[in-house]
Amino acid sequence: MIHFKPLVSILILIITLFAGMVPFKKKMTTKIFDFPIGEAIACGVFLGAGLIHMLGDSASEFIAAGYQYPFAFLIAGSSFLLLLVLEHVARELYDHKHSTAQIAILATVMLSIHSFLEGAALGISANLATAIILAIAIIAHKWAASFSLSLQINKSDLPFKLVLICFSIFAVMTPLGIFLGDWVSSTTTGDHFLLTPIFSALAAGTFLYIGTLHGLQRATMIERCCNLREFLFMLFGFALMAVVAIWT
Repeated sequence: MIHFKPLVSILILIITLFAGMVPFKKKMTTKIFDFPIGEAIACGVFLGAGLIHMLGDSASEFIAAGYQYPFAFLIAGSSFLLLLVLEHVARELYDHKHSTAQIAILATVMLSIHSFLEGAALGISANLATAIILAIAIIAHKWAASFSLSLQINKSDLPFKLVLICFSIFAVMTPLGIFLGDWVSSTTTGDHFLLTPIFSALAAGTFLYIGTLHGLQRATMIERCCNLREFLFMLFGFALMAVVAIWT
């Protein structure tokens, strides 16, 4: 685990930069990459990781710290709703044709938040098997998120300097989350003890959102739920996390 997380951080950063540079170089405006099977498996993994691993661990740690109030569920629900609100606002701006700069900035904020939290979830993971599966799930959808955001901000009316800043912020969020999550997981004494369940609950909320409602117009669990093949792959990802829970 000592070398695994830094290596994954570097790999994710490289994939993010590589996928995001395509719109910068080729100025694409219509072509969108799609990898439905990988995306469906990732949704199942995120859903299972959020419910079975992160949320349960967070609740147990809050109880062990002497807190009977369900803070883990409150925090997870809050992060879930925050991402949902941001996506609704972005959709509303798009439908009413406001400035594309506003939409681009909002998309950067939203994707940066859940990129940071998914990185934090990987950083917190103490079990290598769980960390590997989370890393694969993150990588499976990271390139698509990077390409989509880069495409959107390049098509906006933002100045090129701000486009670069927005993309750079997004690119470093997952590695930053991994670093801080790993630091938090090693800080288990005193007032810092609560940082671990708080980060776990925040990550659980964003995982639940990514696994269900993320991309409202094309989410595997909503618009594409009738595609039996993709739905079965999503179930496979969820079952994979359930099996991993036997040993973690």
